[in-house]
Amino acid sequence: MAKYALVINGQRTELDVEPNMPLLWALRDELGLIGTKYGCGIGQCGACTVHLDGVATRSCSLPVSAVGDQVVTTIEGLAEGTQLHPLQEQWIAQDVAQCGYCQTGQIMSAAALLAVNVAPTDEDINVAMAGNYCRCGTYNRIRSAIHGAAQEMVS
Repeated sequence: MAKYALVINGQRTELDVEPNMPLLWALRDELGLIGTKYGCGIGQCGACTVHLDGVATRSCSLPVSAVGDQVVTTIEGLAEGTQLHPLQEQWIAQDVAQCGYCQTGQIMSAAALLAVNVAPTDEDINVAMAGNYCRCGTYNRIRSAIHGAAQEMVS
């Protein structure tokens, strides 16, 4: 066991966990932040996506010991208080989710894209979202919600 001081969703948090514990399990099991999902366990499906200093990162294959002083943002920290992020609003408005399991990872990857590109093309979206898999196949609605959120963010 080792002690780690992490900044998660704007709050400094102390964890006493094994150094090789994946960040995903520290978030879910130690901190109760269950919005981040377990999908494949090898960083390929995207369900576990969080932000590290604003960069979309797979948390299932990242040990807590590798986080260092990077700021972690989970789906629970994406909204500002009670004001949902434009992506979260669009996900609801456009009824993107079917089963919903992958959606938090999808939203986190899309948010990282919109943080650096507020007018993404379909190709920009395809590149940014590659590796975020949806078994229900709601990719067209995902792309539409990203475009809708981008329009909200520039107006």
